[in-house]
Amino acid sequence: MLSRRKFIQACAAGCAAAGGGYTDASRSPEWTELTAAPGSAPLVDTQQQTAVWAYNGTVPGPVLRVAQGQEVRVRLRNRIPIGTTLHWHGIRLTNAMDGVGGLTQAPVSAGDVFEYRFRAPDAGTFWYHPHFRSAEAVARGLYGMLVVEEQAPPDFDRDLPLILDDWLLDDADQIDTARFGNLHDAAHAGRLGNVLTANGKPAPDIGVRRGERLRLRLLNAANARVLTLAFADLAPTLIALDGQPIAARSLSDATLTLAPGQRADVVIDLSLDAGQARELRAVTRGGETPAVRFVGTGSPLRDELLTTPVALPVNPLDGAFSFADRLQVDLVMRGGARGDLSSAVYRGEQMPLRELAQNGQAWALNGQAGMSETPLFSVQRGRTVELRLVNDTRWPHAMHFHGHHVRVAASTRSETAGDWRDTVLLQARETLRVTFVADNPGKWMIHCHMLEHQAAGMATWFEVA
Repeated sequence: MLSRRKFIQACAAGCAAAGGGYTDASRSPEWTELTAAPGSAPLVDTQQQTAVWAYNGTVPGPVLRVAQGQEVRVRLRNRIPIGTTLHWHGIRLTNAMDGVGGLTQAPVSAGDVFEYRFRAPDAGTFWYHPHFRSAEAVARGLYGMLVVEEQAPPDFDRDLPLILDDWLLDDADQIDTARFGNLHDAAHAGRLGNVLTANGKPAPDIGVRRGERLRLRLLNAANARVLTLAFADLAPTLIALDGQPIAARSLSDATLTLAPGQRADVVIDLSLDAGQARELRAVTRGGETPAVRFVGTGSPLRDELLTTPVALPVNPLDGAFSFADRLQVDLVMRGGARGDLSSAVYRGEQMPLRELAQNGQAWALNGQAGMSETPLFSVQRGRTVELRLVNDTRWPHAMHFHGHHVRVAASTRSETAGDWRDTVLLQARETLRVTFVADNPGKWMIHCHMLEHQAAGMATWFEVA
Protein backbone atom coordinates (compact mmCIF):
# COMPACT_ATOMS: atom_id res chain seq x y z
CA MET A 1 0.00 0.00 0.00
CA LEU A 2 1.32 3.43 -0.89
CA SER A 3 2.30 5.75 1.93
CA ARG A 4 0.77 9.21 1.92
CA ARG A 5 3.99 10.83 0.81
CA LYS A 6 4.58 8.32 -1.99
CA PHE A 7 0.97 8.58 -3.09
CA ILE A 8 1.21 12.38 -3.31
CA GLN A 9 4.41 12.04 -5.30
CA ALA A 10 2.71 9.56 -7.62
CA CYS A 11 -0.41 11.68 -8.04
CA ALA A 12 -0.57 15.18 -6.65
CA ALA A 13 -4.35 15.27 -7.00
CA GLY A 14 -4.92 11.81 -5.54
CA CYS A 15 -6.09 10.67 -2.16
CA ALA A 16 -4.01 8.57 0.17
CA ALA A 17 -4.76 7.44 3.71
CA ALA A 18 -8.32 7.04 5.06
CA GLY A 19 -10.53 7.44 8.17
CA GLY A 20 -13.20 6.36 10.89
CA GLY A 21 -14.58 7.81 14.15
CA TYR A 22 -17.61 9.91 15.02
CA THR A 23 -20.00 10.58 17.86
CA ASP A 24 -23.61 9.44 17.75
CA ALA A 25 -26.16 11.81 19.27
CA SER A 26 -28.96 9.94 20.98
CA ARG A 27 -32.47 10.37 19.66
CA SER A 28 -34.26 13.04 21.65
CA PRO A 29 -37.21 15.43 21.21
CA GLU A 30 -35.26 18.09 23.10
CA TRP A 31 -32.89 20.62 21.61
CA THR A 32 -29.58 19.35 20.27
CA GLU A 33 -26.68 21.76 20.65
CA LEU A 34 -24.23 22.04 17.74
CA THR A 35 -21.27 24.34 18.26
CA ALA A 36 -19.07 25.15 15.28
CA ALA A 37 -15.60 25.97 16.60
CA PRO A 38 -11.89 25.54 15.83
CA GLY A 39 -10.49 22.19 16.92
CA SER A 40 -8.10 19.45 15.88
CA ALA A 41 -8.34 15.94 14.48
CA PRO A 42 -5.91 13.04 13.75
CA LEU A 43 -6.49 13.00 9.99
CA VAL A 44 -3.18 11.33 9.15
CA ASP A 45 -2.37 9.28 12.26
CA THR A 46 -2.93 9.34 16.00
CA GLN A 47 0.39 11.08 16.60
CA GLN A 48 -0.40 14.10 14.42
CA GLN A 49 -3.17 16.64 14.97
CA THR A 50 -4.53 18.76 12.13
CA ALA A 51 -6.23 22.07 12.87
CA VAL A 52 -9.86 21.89 11.72
CA TRP A 53 -13.26 23.44 12.28
CA ALA A 54 -15.57 20.98 14.02
CA TYR A 55 -19.06 20.53 15.40
CA ASN A 56 -18.95 19.74 19.13
CA GLY A 57 -15.23 19.06 18.80
CA THR A 58 -15.46 16.15 16.37
CA VAL A 59 -14.93 15.61 12.64
CA PRO A 60 -17.38 14.57 11.35
CA GLY A 61 -19.89 16.21 13.67
CA PRO A 62 -22.31 14.12 15.73
CA VAL A 63 -24.57 11.69 13.91
CA LEU A 64 -28.03 13.08 14.59
CA ARG A 65 -30.80 10.45 14.72
CA VAL A 66 -34.53 11.19 14.64
CA ALA A 67 -37.61 9.14 13.86
CA GLN A 68 -39.48 9.76 10.63
CA GLY A 69 -41.98 12.56 11.18
CA GLN A 70 -40.25 13.71 14.36
CA GLU A 71 -39.44 17.37 14.85
CA VAL A 72 -35.75 18.20 14.54
CA ARG A 73 -34.59 20.87 16.97
CA VAL A 74 -30.99 22.03 16.64
CA ARG A 75 -29.44 25.08 18.27
CA LEU A 76 -26.40 26.24 16.28
CA ARG A 77 -23.72 28.21 18.11
CA ASN A 78 -21.12 29.89 15.93
CA ARG A 79 -17.60 29.99 17.36
CA ILE A 80 -15.71 30.19 14.07
CA PRO A 81 -14.38 33.52 12.76
CA ILE A 82 -16.79 33.75 9.80
CA GLY A 83 -20.56 33.67 9.39
CA THR A 84 -22.19 30.27 9.04
CA THR A 85 -25.47 28.37 8.63
CA LEU A 86 -26.73 24.78 8.68
CA HIS A 87 -28.12 23.34 5.46
CA TRP A 88 -30.01 20.06 5.87
CA HIS A 89 -28.98 18.39 2.64
CA GLY A 90 -31.75 16.25 1.13
CA ILE A 91 -34.46 17.09 3.66
CA ARG A 92 -37.75 18.35 2.22
CA LEU A 93 -38.24 20.96 4.90
CA THR A 94 -39.79 24.39 5.33
CA ASN A 95 -37.96 27.03 3.33
CA ALA A 96 -36.96 29.23 6.27
CA MET A 97 -34.99 26.30 7.77
CA ASP A 98 -33.01 25.45 4.59
CA GLY A 99 -29.95 27.31 5.82
CA VAL A 100 -28.85 29.14 2.66
CA GLY A 101 -27.05 32.30 3.66
CA GLY A 102 -28.38 35.27 1.71
CA LEU A 103 -31.42 33.43 0.30
CA THR A 104 -33.38 31.85 3.16
CA GLN A 105 -31.62 33.42 6.15
CA ALA A 106 -28.87 35.81 7.13
CA PRO A 107 -25.60 34.05 8.04
CA VAL A 108 -25.16 33.46 11.77
CA SER A 109 -22.41 35.84 12.84
CA ALA A 110 -19.47 34.75 14.96
CA GLY A 111 -20.64 34.48 18.57
CA ASP A 112 -24.34 34.29 17.67
CA VAL A 113 -26.94 31.50 17.91
CA PHE A 114 -29.65 30.30 15.50
CA GLU A 115 -32.32 27.68 16.12
CA TYR A 116 -33.43 25.24 13.40
CA ARG A 117 -36.77 23.53 13.86
CA PHE A 118 -38.52 21.35 11.26
CA ARG A 119 -40.09 17.94 10.73
CA ALA A 120 -38.30 15.22 8.78
CA PRO A 121 -40.88 13.75 6.36
CA ASP A 122 -38.65 11.09 4.79
CA ALA A 123 -36.76 8.24 6.41
CA GLY A 124 -33.23 7.86 5.09
CA THR A 125 -29.64 9.05 5.08
CA PHE A 126 -29.12 12.82 4.96
CA TRP A 127 -26.46 15.25 6.12
CA TYR A 128 -25.82 18.77 7.36
CA HIS A 129 -23.18 21.36 6.51
CA PRO A 130 -22.80 25.15 6.19
CA HIS A 131 -24.28 26.90 3.19
CA PHE A 132 -22.34 30.12 3.52
CA ARG A 133 -18.74 30.14 2.28
CA SER A 134 -19.28 26.40 2.17
CA ALA A 135 -16.24 25.64 -0.01
CA GLU A 136 -14.00 26.71 2.87
CA ALA A 137 -16.19 25.58 5.77
CA VAL A 138 -16.72 22.03 4.48
CA ALA A 139 -13.05 21.70 3.53
CA ARG A 140 -12.15 22.58 7.12
CA GLY A 141 -14.38 19.81 8.52
CA LEU A 142 -17.87 21.23 9.15
CA TYR A 143 -20.31 18.46 8.25
CA GLY A 144 -22.18 15.57 9.83
CA MET A 145 -24.83 12.96 9.10
CA LEU A 146 -28.55 13.16 9.85
CA VAL A 147 -30.22 9.75 10.03
CA VAL A 148 -34.02 9.66 9.86
CA GLU A 149 -35.09 6.23 11.02
CA GLU A 150 -38.00 4.27 9.57
CA GLN A 151 -41.06 3.81 11.75
CA ALA A 152 -40.47 0.06 11.48
CA PRO A 153 -36.78 -0.37 10.60
CA PRO A 154 -35.74 -3.57 8.78
CA ASP A 155 -33.61 -6.06 10.67
CA PHE A 156 -29.92 -5.23 10.57
CA ASP A 157 -27.29 -6.33 13.05
CA ARG A 158 -25.64 -2.94 12.82
CA ASP A 159 -26.42 0.45 11.28
CA LEU A 160 -23.06 2.00 10.35
CA PRO A 161 -22.59 5.55 8.99
CA LEU A 162 -19.48 5.92 6.79
CA ILE A 163 -18.66 9.52 5.89
CA LEU A 164 -15.93 9.75 3.26
CA ASP A 165 -13.90 12.88 2.65
CA ASP A 166 -10.67 13.91 1.03
CA TRP A 167 -8.53 16.62 2.56
CA LEU A 168 -5.96 18.88 0.93
CA LEU A 169 -3.06 18.96 3.41
CA ASP A 170 0.33 20.61 3.15
CA ASP A 171 3.71 19.09 4.03
CA ALA A 172 3.09 19.78 7.73
CA ASP A 173 -0.16 17.77 7.56
CA GLN A 174 -2.22 20.92 8.01
CA ILE A 175 -5.11 22.07 5.82
CA ASP A 176 -3.75 23.94 2.82
CA THR A 177 -5.43 27.28 3.49
CA ALA A 178 -3.43 29.04 0.78
CA ARG A 179 -5.51 27.21 -1.85
CA PHE A 180 -8.88 28.50 -0.64
CA GLY A 181 -10.41 30.56 -3.44
CA ASN A 182 -7.90 29.24 -5.97
CA LEU A 183 -9.37 30.04 -9.40
CA HIS A 184 -7.35 27.31 -11.12
CA ASP A 185 -8.97 24.70 -8.88
CA ALA A 186 -12.40 26.25 -9.39
CA ALA A 187 -12.04 26.25 -13.19
CA HIS A 188 -10.98 22.59 -13.25
CA ALA A 189 -12.30 19.72 -11.13
CA GLY A 190 -12.44 21.70 -7.85
CA ARG A 191 -10.48 21.28 -4.63
CA LEU A 192 -9.10 17.72 -4.78
CA GLY A 193 -7.44 16.42 -1.64
CA ASN A 194 -4.45 14.18 -1.00
CA VAL A 195 -5.70 12.38 2.14
CA LEU A 196 -8.80 10.19 2.32
CA THR A 197 -10.65 9.66 5.60
CA ALA A 198 -13.66 7.61 6.65
CA ASN A 199 -15.45 9.04 9.68
CA GLY A 200 -12.50 11.39 10.16
CA LYS A 201 -9.73 8.78 10.36
CA PRO A 202 -7.34 7.19 7.86
CA ALA A 203 -8.32 3.67 6.71
CA PRO A 204 -9.93 2.52 9.96
CA ASP A 205 -10.45 -1.11 10.92
CA ILE A 206 -14.06 -2.04 11.63
CA GLY A 207 -14.51 -5.19 13.67
CA VAL A 208 -17.24 -7.53 12.42
CA ARG A 209 -18.49 -11.01 13.29
CA ARG A 210 -19.09 -13.84 10.89
CA GLY A 211 -22.67 -13.81 9.65
CA GLU A 212 -23.26 -10.18 10.63
CA ARG A 213 -25.53 -8.07 8.41
CA LEU A 214 -24.50 -4.41 8.11
CA ARG A 215 -26.41 -1.44 6.81
CA LEU A 216 -23.75 0.94 5.51
CA ARG A 217 -24.90 4.55 5.21
CA LEU A 218 -22.36 5.98 2.77
CA LEU A 219 -21.84 9.72 2.23
CA ASN A 220 -19.37 11.47 -0.03
CA ALA A 221 -18.64 14.69 1.89
CA ALA A 222 -15.67 15.71 -0.29
CA ASN A 223 -15.59 19.21 -1.73
CA ALA A 224 -15.17 18.02 -5.29
CA ARG A 225 -13.87 14.47 -5.67
CA VAL A 226 -16.08 11.85 -7.32
CA LEU A 227 -15.47 8.55 -5.51
CA THR A 228 -15.96 5.09 -6.95
CA LEU A 229 -16.12 2.54 -4.15
CA ALA A 230 -14.88 -0.97 -4.92
CA PHE A 231 -16.45 -3.64 -2.67
CA ALA A 232 -14.52 -6.58 -4.20
CA ASP A 233 -16.07 -9.78 -2.80
CA LEU A 234 -18.21 -8.09 -0.12
CA ALA A 235 -21.34 -8.74 -2.26
CA PRO A 236 -23.10 -5.40 -1.69
CA THR A 237 -26.83 -4.85 -2.20
CA LEU A 238 -27.97 -1.29 -2.87
CA ILE A 239 -31.23 -0.36 -1.08
CA ALA A 240 -31.40 3.47 -1.09
CA LEU A 241 -29.97 6.49 -2.89
CA ASP A 242 -29.92 10.03 -1.49
CA GLY A 243 -32.17 8.88 1.33
CA GLN A 244 -34.85 7.43 -0.95
CA PRO A 245 -35.53 3.66 -1.01
CA ILE A 246 -35.07 1.72 -4.25
CA ALA A 247 -35.90 -1.84 -5.20
CA ALA A 248 -32.92 -3.76 -3.84
CA ARG A 249 -30.33 -4.39 -6.54
CA SER A 250 -26.97 -6.07 -6.56
CA LEU A 251 -24.00 -4.07 -7.73
CA SER A 252 -23.02 -6.28 -10.63
CA ASP A 253 -19.40 -5.13 -10.80
CA ALA A 254 -19.23 -4.54 -7.01
CA THR A 255 -18.59 -0.81 -7.51
CA LEU A 256 -20.61 2.26 -6.59
CA THR A 257 -19.95 5.83 -7.70
CA LEU A 258 -20.83 8.72 -5.37
CA ALA A 259 -20.47 12.34 -6.39
CA PRO A 260 -20.00 15.01 -3.73
CA GLY A 261 -23.18 15.26 -1.67
CA GLN A 262 -24.60 11.90 -2.77
CA ARG A 263 -25.47 9.10 -0.36
CA ALA A 264 -26.20 5.39 -0.69
CA ASP A 265 -27.46 2.74 1.71
CA VAL A 266 -25.82 -0.64 1.10
CA VAL A 267 -26.36 -4.00 2.78
CA ILE A 268 -23.46 -6.44 3.16
CA ASP A 269 -23.56 -9.87 4.79
CA LEU A 270 -20.13 -10.79 6.11
CA SER A 271 -18.54 -14.22 6.02
CA LEU A 272 -15.28 -13.25 7.75
CA ASP A 273 -13.75 -15.49 10.38
CA ALA A 274 -11.68 -14.01 13.19
CA GLY A 275 -8.49 -12.51 11.79
CA GLN A 276 -9.70 -12.32 8.20
CA ALA A 277 -10.08 -8.91 6.53
CA ARG A 278 -11.74 -7.36 3.48
CA GLU A 279 -11.20 -3.84 2.18
CA LEU A 280 -13.64 -1.29 0.86
CA ARG A 281 -11.46 0.68 -1.55
CA ALA A 282 -11.83 4.12 -3.10
CA VAL A 283 -10.94 4.42 -6.78
CA THR A 284 -10.23 7.78 -8.40
CA ARG A 285 -8.39 9.02 -11.46
CA GLY A 286 -5.33 9.25 -9.22
CA GLY A 287 -5.33 5.62 -8.16
CA GLU A 288 -6.87 3.28 -5.61
CA THR A 289 -6.60 3.35 -1.83
CA PRO A 290 -8.30 1.63 1.13
CA ALA A 291 -11.23 3.49 2.63
CA VAL A 292 -12.00 1.04 5.45
CA ARG A 293 -11.07 -2.53 6.42
CA PHE A 294 -13.62 -4.98 7.78
CA VAL A 295 -11.80 -7.29 10.18
CA GLY A 296 -13.27 -10.51 11.56
CA THR A 297 -13.39 -10.60 15.36
CA GLY A 298 -14.89 -12.76 18.09
CA SER A 299 -17.19 -15.73 17.73
CA PRO A 300 -19.61 -16.05 14.79
CA LEU A 301 -22.91 -14.22 15.11
CA ARG A 302 -24.50 -16.89 12.92
CA ASP A 303 -23.05 -19.75 10.89
CA GLU A 304 -25.04 -19.12 7.72
CA LEU A 305 -25.40 -15.74 6.05
CA LEU A 306 -28.85 -14.21 5.99
CA THR A 307 -30.64 -14.62 2.67
CA THR A 308 -33.82 -12.70 3.46
CA PRO A 309 -34.27 -9.75 1.08
CA VAL A 310 -34.26 -6.20 2.38
CA ALA A 311 -37.05 -3.80 1.40
CA LEU A 312 -37.27 -0.31 2.85
CA PRO A 313 -40.71 1.33 3.15
CA VAL A 314 -41.27 4.04 0.56
CA ASN A 315 -41.32 7.71 1.50
CA PRO A 316 -44.27 10.04 0.79
CA LEU A 317 -42.82 11.58 -2.37
CA ASP A 318 -45.25 12.97 -4.91
CA GLY A 319 -44.74 11.01 -8.11
CA ALA A 320 -48.12 11.99 -9.59
CA PHE A 321 -46.67 13.93 -12.50
CA SER A 322 -49.01 15.92 -14.73
CA PHE A 323 -47.16 16.21 -18.03
CA ALA A 324 -49.98 17.90 -19.91
CA ASP A 325 -49.28 21.26 -18.24
CA ARG A 326 -45.68 20.68 -17.15
CA LEU A 327 -43.18 23.50 -17.03
CA GLN A 328 -40.18 22.71 -19.23
CA VAL A 329 -36.89 24.37 -18.33
CA ASP A 330 -33.39 24.08 -19.77
CA LEU A 331 -30.35 24.56 -17.53
CA VAL A 332 -27.19 24.83 -19.61
CA MET A 333 -23.77 24.71 -17.93
CA ARG A 334 -20.85 26.44 -19.61
CA GLY A 335 -17.37 27.56 -18.68
CA GLY A 336 -14.38 26.12 -16.88
CA ALA A 337 -10.96 25.28 -18.24
CA ARG A 338 -10.94 24.54 -21.96
CA GLY A 339 -14.53 25.73 -22.16
CA ASP A 340 -16.12 28.11 -24.65
CA LEU A 341 -17.57 30.68 -22.24
CA SER A 342 -16.72 34.13 -23.59
CA SER A 343 -18.94 36.24 -21.35
CA ALA A 344 -21.76 36.01 -18.81
CA VAL A 345 -23.96 38.20 -16.66
CA TYR A 346 -22.53 38.73 -13.18
CA ARG A 347 -24.20 40.97 -10.60
CA GLY A 348 -26.45 42.40 -13.27
CA GLU A 349 -23.64 43.26 -15.70
CA GLN A 350 -22.51 41.46 -18.85
CA MET A 351 -18.82 40.73 -18.37
CA PRO A 352 -16.16 39.24 -20.67
CA LEU A 353 -14.35 36.15 -19.43
CA ARG A 354 -11.28 38.04 -18.26
CA GLU A 355 -13.38 40.33 -16.06
CA LEU A 356 -15.36 37.35 -14.77
CA ALA A 357 -12.10 35.70 -13.73
CA GLN A 358 -11.03 38.87 -11.93
CA ASN A 359 -14.24 38.48 -9.90
CA GLY A 360 -13.53 34.82 -9.15
CA GLN A 361 -16.08 33.50 -11.65
CA ALA A 362 -15.40 30.69 -14.14
CA TRP A 363 -18.81 29.10 -14.80
CA ALA A 364 -22.29 30.13 -15.92
CA LEU A 365 -25.77 28.60 -15.87
CA ASN A 366 -27.89 29.83 -18.77
CA GLY A 367 -25.42 32.68 -19.24
CA GLN A 368 -25.62 33.81 -15.60
CA ALA A 369 -22.61 33.55 -13.29
CA GLY A 370 -23.66 33.15 -9.69
CA MET A 371 -26.99 33.93 -8.04
CA SER A 372 -29.23 36.35 -9.90
CA GLU A 373 -31.82 38.80 -8.60
CA THR A 374 -34.58 36.92 -10.42
CA PRO A 375 -35.19 33.15 -10.24
CA LEU A 376 -34.34 30.70 -12.98
CA PHE A 377 -38.07 29.99 -13.03
CA SER A 378 -41.16 30.53 -10.91
CA VAL A 379 -43.79 27.82 -10.69
CA GLN A 380 -47.16 27.43 -9.03
CA ARG A 381 -47.25 24.94 -6.19
CA GLY A 382 -48.26 21.45 -7.34
CA ARG A 383 -47.17 21.86 -10.96
CA THR A 384 -44.86 19.34 -12.63
CA VAL A 385 -41.43 20.62 -13.70
CA GLU A 386 -39.33 18.91 -16.36
CA LEU A 387 -35.75 20.10 -16.24
CA ARG A 388 -33.22 19.38 -18.98
CA LEU A 389 -29.70 19.62 -17.58
CA VAL A 390 -27.04 20.18 -20.25
CA ASN A 391 -23.39 19.86 -19.23
CA ASP A 392 -21.72 21.73 -22.07
CA THR A 393 -18.33 21.62 -20.32
CA ARG A 394 -15.32 19.32 -20.14
CA TRP A 395 -15.83 18.56 -16.41
CA PRO A 396 -18.28 16.53 -14.33
CA HIS A 397 -20.84 18.35 -12.19
CA ALA A 398 -22.97 17.14 -9.27
CA MET A 399 -26.14 19.22 -9.43
CA HIS A 400 -27.99 19.49 -6.12
CA PHE A 401 -31.65 20.47 -5.71
CA HIS A 402 -32.85 22.07 -2.48
CA GLY A 403 -36.22 21.30 -0.94
CA HIS A 404 -37.16 18.62 -3.48
CA HIS A 405 -36.13 15.26 -4.85
CA VAL A 406 -36.16 14.79 -8.61
CA ARG A 407 -36.83 11.64 -10.60
CA VAL A 408 -34.29 10.66 -13.25
CA ALA A 409 -36.13 10.38 -16.57
CA ALA A 410 -33.61 8.26 -18.49
CA SER A 411 -30.46 6.35 -17.62
CA THR A 412 -27.07 7.94 -18.23
CA ARG A 413 -23.49 6.95 -17.51
CA SER A 414 -24.00 7.86 -13.85
CA GLU A 415 -27.72 7.79 -13.08
CA THR A 416 -30.47 5.17 -13.44
CA ALA A 417 -33.93 5.95 -14.80
CA GLY A 418 -36.65 6.04 -12.18
CA ASP A 419 -34.38 6.78 -9.19
CA TRP A 420 -35.25 9.66 -6.90
CA ARG A 421 -32.21 11.87 -6.27
CA ASP A 422 -31.47 15.23 -4.66
CA THR A 423 -28.02 15.33 -6.33
CA VAL A 424 -27.38 14.06 -9.87
CA LEU A 425 -24.01 13.53 -11.52
CA LEU A 426 -23.50 14.70 -15.08
CA GLN A 427 -20.34 13.68 -16.85
CA ALA A 428 -18.65 15.99 -19.37
CA ARG A 429 -20.85 16.79 -22.41
CA GLU A 430 -23.77 14.84 -20.91
CA THR A 431 -27.47 15.75 -20.93
CA LEU A 432 -29.91 14.53 -18.27
CA ARG A 433 -33.65 15.06 -17.85
CA VAL A 434 -35.29 15.06 -14.42
CA THR A 435 -38.86 15.70 -13.29
CA PHE A 436 -40.41 16.72 -10.00
CA VAL A 437 -43.63 18.10 -8.56
CA ALA A 438 -42.98 21.58 -7.19
CA ASP A 439 -44.83 20.91 -3.93
CA ASN A 440 -42.66 22.82 -1.45
CA PRO A 441 -43.23 26.61 -1.35
CA GLY A 442 -40.28 28.96 -1.14
CA LYS A 443 -36.98 29.95 -2.73
CA TRP A 444 -34.78 26.95 -3.50
CA MET A 445 -31.25 26.67 -4.83
CA ILE A 446 -29.93 24.50 -7.65
CA HIS A 447 -26.15 24.38 -7.69
CA CYS A 448 -23.11 22.27 -8.39
CA HIS A 449 -21.93 20.43 -5.28
CA MET A 450 -18.37 20.60 -6.47
CA LEU A 451 -18.27 23.47 -4.00
CA GLU A 452 -15.58 25.47 -5.79
CA HIS A 453 -17.74 25.35 -8.93
CA GLN A 454 -20.66 26.74 -6.93
CA ALA A 455 -18.50 29.55 -5.55
CA ALA A 456 -17.23 30.32 -9.06
CA GLY A 457 -20.62 30.73 -10.70
CA MET A 458 -22.60 27.45 -10.77
CA ALA A 459 -25.53 28.51 -8.58
CA THR A 460 -29.09 29.53 -9.34
CA TRP A 461 -32.51 29.37 -7.70
CA PHE A 462 -36.17 28.81 -8.40
CA GLU A 463 -39.35 29.83 -6.63
CA VAL A 464 -42.43 27.78 -5.80
CA ALA A 465 -45.36 30.12 -5.29
